[in-house]
Amino acid sequence: MSHDNRVPASIQVADRRRFLRQLGVLCATPVWVPGLALASEPAVILKTIPASGERIPAVGMGTWITFDVGDDPQRRAARLEVLRTFFAQGGGMIDASPMYGSAEEVIGWCLDRLGRPAGGFAATKVWTVGRAEGRRQMEDSRRLWGLPRFDLLQVHNLLDWEAQLESLRAMKAEGRVRYIGVTTSHGRRHEELERIMGRAPLDFVQFTYNLVDREAERRLLPLAAERGMAVIANRPFQGGALFRRAWNRPLPVWAWESDCSNWAQYFLKFVVSHPAVTCAIPATSRADHMAENMGAARGRLPDDALRQRMAEHFASL
Repeated sequence: MSHDNRVPASIQVADRRRFLRQLGVLCATPVWVPGLALASEPAVILKTIPASGERIPAVGMGTWITFDVGDDPQRRAARLEVLRTFFAQGGGMIDASPMYGSAEEVIGWCLDRLGRPAGGFAATKVWTVGRAEGRRQMEDSRRLWGLPRFDLLQVHNLLDWEAQLESLRAMKAEGRVRYIGVTTSHGRRHEELERIMGRAPLDFVQFTYNLVDREAERRLLPLAAERGMAVIANRPFQGGALFRRAWNRPLPVWAWESDCSNWAQYFLKFVVSHPAVTCAIPATSRADHMAENMGAARGRLPDDALRQRMAEHFASL
């Protein structure tokens, strides 16, 4: 759900070059740089959906704000390149909602022009009151995306969650959706989400988790692991605030231990390296930023010790 708001690409390129010079490995070691395909490029990191054992890429794509571009031809063309890059770099989950304005229509428009690439994982939400209205809204979403069915349908921000989950369970039994879940964001309503997770059979839960917003580590992430629920981490960049905090700061040299070559990868690898997190969904309106994001879905992930070091270093900025 987090929208993109990071430092200019020219600054990131300069930081990346300085980072590589510090390592002294520019010519000695193969380095994955977004936009440069290497013969030895590592495989996409896949994580497991507990309910089925299916594996999906650890980095997906959110569409809040970024894909709400209406009929503007230039902005639609830019989003088409974002999605083209996403699929070219091994992306899977695309997350949207009827709440996101024209995002679902724009996604469908882009998918049509890309020939509906294989490997996509379509996730959207129901965001209304009443079962009848919920089913109508979900059918509208399916039509806008141009899909026979969704991979995942979620109750957005727990709105009328009991009625909507009843519909989702029926749709899953009918084969009209593969997985069901609920969402919240901004750290709101975590206590209510915890109660729902403890009593309702869910395949997925979605909530905020990033280097600064770590409340979910206390109860939600352990509970999801205990209950066998996949976790989608929204706002992994804290709505762009993490980039503003790291503005013009070089990556620490030891970030290479988890194959990070920019701050986007640093932030995302921290999130997806948590064993209970299945997928992070950063949002962006730029193809070059998408390539940087997807770099976090390759290479090494930090272990517990490195995760702690990453958190401490960022807290010191």
